[in-house]
Amino acid sequence: MTNSQLADEADQVRQGQSKLSPEDYLIIPQVPRFPEFRPLSLEDQDIIRDFLWKYQPRTSELTFTNLFIWRSRYEWHWAVDKEWLILQSTKDAKNPFFLQPIGPGPRVEIVLKILRWLKEEKDIAEGRVERADKRLLAEITGASVFQVEPSREHFDYVYRSEDLISLRGMKYHAKRNYINRFESGTDYQLVHLSGENLEQCAEFEERWCGFRRCEEDLNLSGEWEAIRQALAHYQRLKVEGEAIMIDGRVEAFTFGELLNAETAVIHIEKANPEIPGLYPLINQKYCEKYWKKVSYINREQDLGEEGLRKAKLSYHPDHLEEKHKIRLIE
Repeated sequence: MTNSQLADEADQVRQGQSKLSPEDYLIIPQVPRFPEFRPLSLEDQDIIRDFLWKYQPRTSELTFTNLFIWRSRYEWHWAVDKEWLILQSTKDAKNPFFLQPIGPGPRVEIVLKILRWLKEEKDIAEGRVERADKRLLAEITGASVFQVEPSREHFDYVYRSEDLISLRGMKYHAKRNYINRFESGTDYQLVHLSGENLEQCAEFEERWCGFRRCEEDLNLSGEWEAIRQALAHYQRLKVEGEAIMIDGRVEAFTFGELLNAETAVIHIEKANPEIPGLYPLINQKYCEKYWKKVSYINREQDLGEEGLRKAKLSYHPDHLEEKHKIRLIE
């Protein structure tokens, strides 16, 4: 999808336009109806993406790309109930969970419905909704049957796009210095991710995993599988990406997409850790090329990893997008 197409989609949302109505989903034969779920696949992209785009999410999980590339980690299944999209993780059969129902509010009854279904039909006493946004929390406020707790490790870091592009001010002094040193001493190319260099990105990720010992870290091994899925299906996913080439080979790459009409989300950013300045360079160049017209950039969560948290805080987020866990207490 081109940058102009992304801008057109944003304009359509601002004008209140949408492809399908809730009634349309009821007559599409391939749409699974709750409680009958179906594994998420690439062929589901248009339907699921339409649900998500109409919701205008602010949390990073809620793009089709994110759900698809992480599907082996979570084993996402989906169904539709009336005007809501229901997403369930079934990776742990004894401990499944839902993401928040996607659709119009109020959603108290649909949240009750899916959690009671887990409890009564699946005998899952500790059923839960994970990574619920503040919008859903506002809708269930006052419903005494729910217990809510924050999930700090999943809070998204959201930045002003202008800050990541300009790196203006003393707080970004070190980032600018890294970039200036790199650019003054290194010949490089910034290239669009395409069929010509995707295989090189995969080869680079193998090298990166060698640096970071991915096989010893569950989060990194899961991320490597997600990256493999993204690169293998890149041409069909609706994302934009760039790579940095040095001496004819990929040394960094990144990709992302619009999360909502005002926010982009960066799904993956990888750079050779042995080359100082590459990480701040690809972040700044990528945001400048693709995301000048949006107000914010969501760089996803830190998963509770101290080093990753420090790195994300070093870019001085405008705010953290909070997420919460919801359980039944009836």
